[in-house]
Amino acid sequence: MTLSGKTAVVTGAAGTIGSAISKALVELGVHVVAIDLAGESADTSNPSAEHPMTWVHLDLTDADAVATATKALIKRFGAIDILVNNAGVLSNKKIRDTTLEEWHRVNAINIDAAFLLIRSFLPGMRAQKWGRIINISSYAAKCGGLTAGTAYTVSKSALIGLTFATARETTFEGITANAIAPAYVMSPMVTEQLTAEQRKHQLAQIPVGRFCDPEEVAHAVTFLASPLAGFITGEVIDMNGGLQFD
Repeated sequence: MTLSGKTAVVTGAAGTIGSAISKALVELGVHVVAIDLAGESADTSNPSAEHPMTWVHLDLTDADAVATATKALIKRFGAIDILVNNAGVLSNKKIRDTTLEEWHRVNAINIDAAFLLIRSFLPGMRAQKWGRIINISSYAAKCGGLTAGTAYTVSKSALIGLTFATARETTFEGITANAIAPAYVMSPMVTEQLTAEQRKHQLAQIPVGRFCDPEEVAHAVTFLASPLAGFITGEVIDMNGGLQFD
């Protein structure tokens, strides 16, 4: 019951959460294909010499580029065993201030790219009767967005819907599809894109009294990727420090 020798694709891998996820998977013997727009300049040092990471510079808003990249990865590695759709952008703009351009930009990264990657890698998972799809959603999808904007909130809600639809379609094929909905992970999304007043207000609302650590998200990902989590599919793991129960 091990992940050693598996291949995983992690998007947004150069970010705080993505790098924590990638490191955690590598430490379990997984070969990680780290996808990020910053891939060419990312730190390519390998946490494990035995299981190095492969960096791919990719603009996830470019559907043609995504198609080309996924074909190349399948040709090189065969089936992708684990897909972690982590890439995302935050928008704080509410309905009145959200332009159609902003709406399309946020959704292109947060939901469209996840759909394209799932569609590309599913055939290989189906052929081998094993696969793990893990989508990083957000607490914003559960609460309607407290400090997050409309486009971001809707995109993360759609990601949960995509998780459910994928799980339903693949439940008999040895594939699981699950989501994680973190609230306020200590990352640039919190430290830079929320105002000091917003951070102070949200911290006061979190019952555990702190923000989520990226390593905690990574731990949830490795659990869902584990062969021992094969009976869990179509689930959303809330990581919100007690903000909301359901």
